[in-house]
Amino acid sequence: MTRPFLILQLRPEDEAADEEFADILARGGLSAARVLRVRLDQDPVPVGLELATLAGIITGGGPGCVSDPPEAKSHVEARVEAAALALMPQICADDLPFMGCCYGLGVLTAHLGGRMGQGRYGEPVGCVDCALTDASLSNPHQAGQPKTFRALVGHKEAVEELPPGAVSLVTSAPCPVQMIRYKSNVYATQFHPEATGESFVTRIRIYRDKGYFPPEQADALSEACRKERVSVPPEVLRRFVARYG
Repeated sequence: MTRPFLILQLRPEDEAADEEFADILARGGLSAARVLRVRLDQDPVPVGLELATLAGIITGGGPGCVSDPPEAKSHVEARVEAAALALMPQICADDLPFMGCCYGLGVLTAHLGGRMGQGRYGEPVGCVDCALTDASLSNPHQAGQPKTFRALVGHKEAVEELPPGAVSLVTSAPCPVQMIRYKSNVYATQFHPEATGESFVTRIRIYRDKGYFPPEQADALSEACRKERVSVPPEVLRRFVARYG
């Protein structure tokens, strides 16, 4: 019997969550029948779900930041973050296949004792030039890929100090840590491997007042994202699914 992938979503906005889910399926080469979808803003992880029986776990992005002070987080943001963090001890201890996208990087870093922060390495919504590190050359998700590539980003917080035991796989000039690996099977990206330029246009509209960029720049950012054709980041997600599925 084929094991399912668990897709954890941390976005409370229906339109953004639905589009992200469709993007993960499309870029990962997954069908809806192959996944268990859980929106943590609406439902907890099913009681009794054995993580070790899953093919892997994919965590999407969201408007929250683990580096926000507790009093600044809404009830939903705090609940979503706590639910995601609660899974990390088993995932990391047992080296279960995990791919955290954007917010997922923050959750993993926070659990492992690294430092997430705001103001130093945040990137406005758009595309950025990324580069593979030397450590990525033997990594199956990057083998044979171009050493430099374009990726869609948009985040207020970023890794300021790598967690103990984590390895940096992808970097960029404005944000030194764009992808990490912990042990053999736990991964997370700062860039969005699931996204397309058009899905970023949707997010620009939905999150225009969330502090990612000056609202008056929304139209220009949308037009720039529409012109981008990213190819390497989706391959990271596709290879993760192919490796563990």
